[in-house]
Amino acid sequence: MKLLAVVVPAKDEEATIGELLSRIARVRVPDHTLRAFVVDDGSSDLTSEISSRHGAAVLRHPTNRGLGASLLTGLRAAVGAGADAVVYLDADLEYSPEDIPLVAAPILSGRADYVLGSRFPHGARLMKLSRRLGNHVFTALLSLLAGRRISDGQTGMRAFSREAADRAEIIHDYNYAQVLTLDLLRKGMKMEEVPVSYQPRKHGESFVNWTYPVRVLPAIWRELRSP
Repeated sequence: MKLLAVVVPAKDEEATIGELLSRIARVRVPDHTLRAFVVDDGSSDLTSEISSRHGAAVLRHPTNRGLGASLLTGLRAAVGAGADAVVYLDADLEYSPEDIPLVAAPILSGRADYVLGSRFPHGARLMKLSRRLGNHVFTALLSLLAGRRISDGQTGMRAFSREAADRAEIIHDYNYAQVLTLDLLRKGMKMEEVPVSYQPRKHGESFVNWTYPVRVLPAIWRELRSP
């Protein structure tokens, strides 16, 4: 059986991490064993303890380093464990773990190296207006820079081939969304989008706020200028 790693960055997600991991454990992908890798990014609650009880491999950052750094930690751990493919999703239950086979399918069939799980158009009606508008602006910018149409550049559910996971570079600890896509496309990785389900988070708060453009736009510029 090949290994399909499921990377879950989490900070103070004790309200949702148990349910998420229980649902991941029930997902079946033919010829693959699923293993969850939870990256605890400096949580002050029981995120790590709950994750361990559910059988996940837990990787701890002693202090909060950011979502980009957490995803990179998870990808490195998955590759080191011998994963044939990697699926990443947020810990807040906005994304359905039952969609893991859908997101992984283009990777496992060899059609793609990198997959974005798109919430549009159906998930758009569930988003707050400010989030929806911000997503459209940043996704339009990403589409322009990537030279191809992308429907959801901000998605928190993605899949990677082993090569893409191994070669991924994320130059922004705070976030990863745009710079990771640009990085992998520049390295010749084949990308696809597939539709996924979406529900607004019911617990905790999103890290995306008014400071997001101020922190992310310089990172996009650095990615474009990197060799």
